[in-house]
Amino acid sequence: MTPHLPTKLPPLRDIIAAFDLRADKSLGQHFLLEPHLLERIAGAAPLAGVNIIEIGPGPGGLTRALLASEAASVLAVEIDPRAVAATSQLASQCSRLTVLEADALKLDLTTLTAAPRGIVANLPYNVGTPLLIKWLAQAGAYQFMVLMFQLEVAERIAAVPNSGAYGRLSVLAQWLCDIDIAMHVPAGAFSPPPKVDSAIVRLFPKSAQPPAEHFKAMERLTAAAFGQRRKMLRGALRGMGGEALLKRADINPERRAETLSVEEFERLMLASL
Repeated sequence: MTPHLPTKLPPLRDIIAAFDLRADKSLGQHFLLEPHLLERIAGAAPLAGVNIIEIGPGPGGLTRALLASEAASVLAVEIDPRAVAATSQLASQCSRLTVLEADALKLDLTTLTAAPRGIVANLPYNVGTPLLIKWLAQAGAYQFMVLMFQLEVAERIAAVPNSGAYGRLSVLAQWLCDIDIAMHVPAGAFSPPPKVDSAIVRLFPKSAQPPAEHFKAMERLTAAAFGQRRKMLRGALRGMGGEALLKRADINPERRAETLSVEEFERLMLASL
């Protein structure tokens, strides 16, 4: 452990008791308390010299693991005032930690800390997908994103064409990032245990990132294509040009969205501009 983190920290369960941090279902809270697991999550990305943003630190377990790394700094964004108080106590002992009480869905994280920056977070289940889509729109601003999702969402992010999990989230994420599922986390590892297992997804943004208008066009395209996934593309994309659009992209109009590769979606998107 580096000297940047105080060595005599109270157990996380004591922090939960002291700040009345009982998990709030409305905030999608499930806390990880096992130090070895938290260290593995923090170790899933090259943190050295990077300014890390953590969303939803809760009692601060992952925050401690991040501070014990060679990360340049940690910014913890938390909406729950109880967790803000708990994490602020840790910040008073560690100058590399800053705590911001805010709703991450309303923030532009790129304005809050300097590059190189990365996101490492045990995301609340109820906002994980919208947060990811928001960050993908600025993927080039991050070195990496190491994010906990419920297992079903993680599998959707990493899914391949012609699989039941493949969809809009798969295309958007894989178009912009190299992705892998780093580890599975059983429900029993959390307090309280959720009803489903979870997984850590690592996203490393590709060096070449599209302009903002291309991202918006891809959002529209994938929403239309997968919004009616049982339809042939000629019908699902009727509002965007239908057969004429598909002809420009050299894609058979009788195919369905889940059969298209990410590269074919990019071709369709460019043809729609």
